[in-house]
Amino acid sequence: MAEAEATVYGPITDEIVARFLRCELEAYLETRKVIGSDREFADWRRRSRDRFKQAALVVLRSRYSDDEIHVGMPAAAALKQRRWRLIIDGIVEIPMLRACMDAVELARSPKNGFSSYYRPIRFTPADKVGKSDKLLLAFDALALSRVTGMVPPTGRIVHGHRHIRTTLALAQPIREVRSVLAKIAALRARTAPPPPVLNKHCTECEFRSRCRADALERDDLSLLTGLNGRALRTWNNKGISTVSQLSYTFRPHRRSKRQPSRPVKHDPALKALAIRKRQVHVIGTPQWSNIENPVYLDVEGVPDREFYYLIGLRYRSGDHYVYRPFWADDPSKEGEMWAACLRDLRGMDMPRLIHYGSYETQFLKRMKARYPDLTTDSNLIESLITSSLNLISFTHAQIYFPTYSNTLKEIAGFLGFQWTENNASGLNSLVWRSEWEDSRDPVIKQKLITYNADDCEAVRRLAEAITVICREQELSPADARSANVNGLMGEYPRRFGPFQYAVPAFEKINTAAYWDYQRTKIYIRSNERLRRISHAQSKSREKHPPVNKSVQTEENCPDVCPKCNSTKFCRNGRYKHLVADLRFSAGGIRRWVVEYHFYRYQCRHCKNNYNGLPRQERFGQSLKAYVVYQIIELRISQIAVGRNMGSLFSLPMSPTAINSLKGKAAKQYDATYKDILRRIGVGPLVHADETKIMVRNGARYVWVFTNMEDVAYVYSDSREAGIAKEVLAEFRGVLVSDFYSGYDSLDCLQQKCLIHLMRDINGDVLSEPFNVEMQEVARSFADLLRPMIASIDRFGLKAYHLRKHRRAVNLFYRTLSARSYKTEVALAYKKRFEKNRDKLFTFLDHDGVPWNNNNAEHAIKAFALLRNVIGPNSTPKGIREYLVLLSVSETCRCKGIDFLSFLRSGELDVDTIGTGKRALKVGKRGSSALPTVG
Repeated sequence: MAEAEATVYGPITDEIVARFLRCELEAYLETRKVIGSDREFADWRRRSRDRFKQAALVVLRSRYSDDEIHVGMPAAAALKQRRWRLIIDGIVEIPMLRACMDAVELARSPKNGFSSYYRPIRFTPADKVGKSDKLLLAFDALALSRVTGMVPPTGRIVHGHRHIRTTLALAQPIREVRSVLAKIAALRARTAPPPPVLNKHCTECEFRSRCRADALERDDLSLLTGLNGRALRTWNNKGISTVSQLSYTFRPHRRSKRQPSRPVKHDPALKALAIRKRQVHVIGTPQWSNIENPVYLDVEGVPDREFYYLIGLRYRSGDHYVYRPFWADDPSKEGEMWAACLRDLRGMDMPRLIHYGSYETQFLKRMKARYPDLTTDSNLIESLITSSLNLISFTHAQIYFPTYSNTLKEIAGFLGFQWTENNASGLNSLVWRSEWEDSRDPVIKQKLITYNADDCEAVRRLAEAITVICREQELSPADARSANVNGLMGEYPRRFGPFQYAVPAFEKINTAAYWDYQRTKIYIRSNERLRRISHAQSKSREKHPPVNKSVQTEENCPDVCPKCNSTKFCRNGRYKHLVADLRFSAGGIRRWVVEYHFYRYQCRHCKNNYNGLPRQERFGQSLKAYVVYQIIELRISQIAVGRNMGSLFSLPMSPTAINSLKGKAAKQYDATYKDILRRIGVGPLVHADETKIMVRNGARYVWVFTNMEDVAYVYSDSREAGIAKEVLAEFRGVLVSDFYSGYDSLDCLQQKCLIHLMRDINGDVLSEPFNVEMQEVARSFADLLRPMIASIDRFGLKAYHLRKHRRAVNLFYRTLSARSYKTEVALAYKKRFEKNRDKLFTFLDHDGVPWNNNNAEHAIKAFALLRNVIGPNSTPKGIREYLVLLSVSETCRCKGIDFLSFLRSGELDVDTIGTGKRALKVGKRGSSALPTVG
């Protein structure tokens, strides 16, 4: 099949690989021999590389004699004999690959200085070596190995105008190239081209007009240059693939009162909304300070060479604007150009540079560092840098123009400005500069100066537009031509929550449409049954539950008045206090209300009143225990618990009362929680895991630490291992955990969960079903574990019966180290096994140490069920209260103790309750004592 594809489409060439690294569609069209319409930059890049190659070959050939150089690829026998030291323009063509190599040189092996091998050389005119250059060099090396029979360990890239030689190791790039070749083979087998996805390379692609027209027709999301590949995949997975769809997802964000100065991030959804409505949108109130003497700056240069050749200044002179260009023929004239520009700026009164983009900011800093002695006024350059204004600070995240990108060309085009040259762009300016350096044609030079002047004028137009927008938003945002997001109405206002009214009368009309209002005010006037129901409900709300027991407290008159030290008191009335509780029996639960009578005393001297009793609570111990039991053990929401208590026992409880009971219970059992943590920290075994939870402030984490009998949950603001270090500071046993790297910092013996490892291996085998190496890794690991699991099933976790498997472990690692894997996933598992060698089979040498993290995962499931009930609107304080009570609940479960019985008992130590019959006996005990809080 592969040979048939090679016959139809030809072999994979370095040109196809280079295009694939930029764009899949470009590579697909290259395999079909499709020619694009925008070839100006591509042709110039090819011509530049050819010129650089010829110049580099002259330098390279000078290092060898003529009898050591061969042009074209020699025969295989000559290659094996290492006859030629330098091979130029060698072509390797096999059924699947075709590589046109710039040069091949004979190099000595780094391992053995007496042996030699052929390595590829690639030429690139850029001063910096990119990833694509490395992968193309690796492609040449891979093709060369098919001829020589040896994969070259290194290759060389000659780059830059100084012909710098950089030697690169090729092991990793060759592995990446093999993966790229497999993807290209799958791409060529497609019957339809992949959909165009615009990226940063589109500006220099010959198919850019075709792809952009297609993307505009489909309103493709990749038109927004602010979205990278990861963000595009995220939105596409949500079913959003067009700019119009994305625009409907925008919701105005509320500014943080705690961090008002926090910078605003770019919002692609708001950009899409501005495009859909064809209107400028503004976030907040951007501030534009009045600039007395603005100077609009634009700089042209060659980024690869870090060389600047043209500075343009546009500023006001009298009643009109003038433009001043400063030109440098070559890098040696750059300093003179900068000095002339400074002389012009020095003659102005407090100039302030205004530019667009970071290129000019970098230019100013480099000029200061390169030419520190050009001016005697050192403060001038520093003031120019510090006071310069980059307009992107406005257009990035505060002012959204209805353009697909934030480039100066698109925004100025929206404002009505047009460049003199139709094809004016930054890339074309590089082409023009290169052509001028070859020909010194004054027409081309004038074209560059005109382009720079247009850029300066575009910056001025944009600055004036931003000035108008800022003033409108500051003075009268309601009448501004731009839309402020603070005043935007939601696209779909029919939702729960606050409703904004355009007409004041709508508020009263909307209030009259509420269900409760109509049920209690409107429907009962025409429905007799609803009237009776409403009357019965109002009477039941006013009715107090009947009292089951009345208690007269002893007189407790204070001896001395705390305020005036008087000893004379008098009774000031007889009062009562109701305590609602529950009474448990073998057949069920019943409400039990106790009425306490007591006297109030009054000081004869200062007239202060005293009850003579501590502050009383409304609910008894058993009722509080039952409420906490429903919240924690049964995972019932607090609102549902309040309804439950009202329906079953006629004790209506508000969510606030339920939450207060939960907080008091957490405070009561805080000592129990700390004792559980202490027992875990000094024990011989700990299972640990962590999971995420959402609170009002964002994502936080909950850690779980457990052994065979105790479970503790700990709240943390991050996933860092500081919490684990704090809890296990005195731990000297064995820690069982997953492969999270944070656990590696703990100073103790560790057992990594082998189930986690098995699941990872199983998933990778299923995702790569034809990867023979991964299948071998999976079989070897399964054959190693199967006898161990059989021994554990027979004898339990006893080291006496498990140590015998150490021999199999050592054999497994010897076999693993002897194997040489080629696929990335198999190599990754080999490194993973070797890295965790001392942590994978610790259970073989210690009694009672499990080989998996099942205890912690089981505890995480218990918390996950509670997390679903809590929701994302809780506070860190509320989460900590939940975790204290959940720790006590899960510890009771592990010890075989009924959680409700423990809560009703009033005990604080879980171990005092016992298990079995003792726990059941406690479960039948009632509680009717008067609960007090001192």
